[in-house]
Amino acid sequence: MRYFLALLSITLVVITSSCKQKTNSVPDDTESFKTSQAYKAADFDADSAYFFVAEQVKFGPRVPNSKAHAKCSVWLEKTLKRYTTQVVVQPFTAKAYDGTTLNCQNIIASFNPKSTSRVLLCAHWDSRPFADNDPDSTMHRTPIDAANDGGSGVGVLLEIARQLKISPATIGVDLLLLDGEDYGAPMDIQYTGTDDWALGSQYWSRYPHVNAYGARYGILLDMVGAENAVFTMEGTSMYYAPDVAQKVWNIAATIGYSDYFSTERSNALTDDHVYINQLRQIPTIDIIQHDPSTSSGFYQYWHTTNDKMKWISKETLKAVGQTVLTAVRSEK
Repeated sequence: MRYFLALLSITLVVITSSCKQKTNSVPDDTESFKTSQAYKAADFDADSAYFFVAEQVKFGPRVPNSKAHAKCSVWLEKTLKRYTTQVVVQPFTAKAYDGTTLNCQNIIASFNPKSTSRVLLCAHWDSRPFADNDPDSTMHRTPIDAANDGGSGVGVLLEIARQLKISPATIGVDLLLLDGEDYGAPMDIQYTGTDDWALGSQYWSRYPHVNAYGARYGILLDMVGAENAVFTMEGTSMYYAPDVAQKVWNIAATIGYSDYFSTERSNALTDDHVYINQLRQIPTIDIIQHDPSTSSGFYQYWHTTNDKMKWISKETLKAVGQTVLTAVRSEK
């Protein structure tokens, strides 16, 4: 992801490009749901989400044009088809920063497709080809496992898909797995181009899987699996979709996850939600870890070879997944 700090002006946004136990079995799909405080929501199963993250990582780095990427795409499609028959694979090609043609696929799973009132949930499933934030400079051209940066958000969405099969939502829900997000130019080269990140989001926002697609709002999940992660109210989200952010953060507090969802405001970021907001005009927020103790401001192992399963926390997956699922369930 191309995450650099950006400033918000009064008249426009200037966004500059700027773990634990292992689950070995396929999750059971017969789990019931229960009422929790003011919201009716199926219990989000963190063991199941962890399993889905681990299964992705087993393929190796899911870099576009690689065998691991192709195999993971097939697995994602097959997994989603266990939970809904409405799965669309959207192939596209995109030019990387260096002119490489990337063969990519966005994967969209829809629930209650006839409903005109919808919510969009997103995460990217590709992994970065460069560990360009690794403390060892000899590793800067090494692809990463991307357990947290990519894998965690997809794992949460797959578990939400499983829950939506168990108990359908009142409204329509679309899960959008975005490709080509993390193939931006390495940090250690001179590159003056723009829009070399979030390629799948740019493509889908211009050419959605349904003509004139719209949704009440969108939620993007990015780096949502690290132990003791904190998710601040990120600037781009607060510019385009402050009401959505407030709604989600209020739900997190109501169901007991305020330690994860901080009301602190943080700088605007360029991520997949930028293009969904600007090109598709769906108010979309980004749930993304903010860590002021690191030089990047992100997860400690962001864009390093150490972004591995051992750092994935079931407790964090639970906090994010239960919050998002409860938000969906609260819609009428």
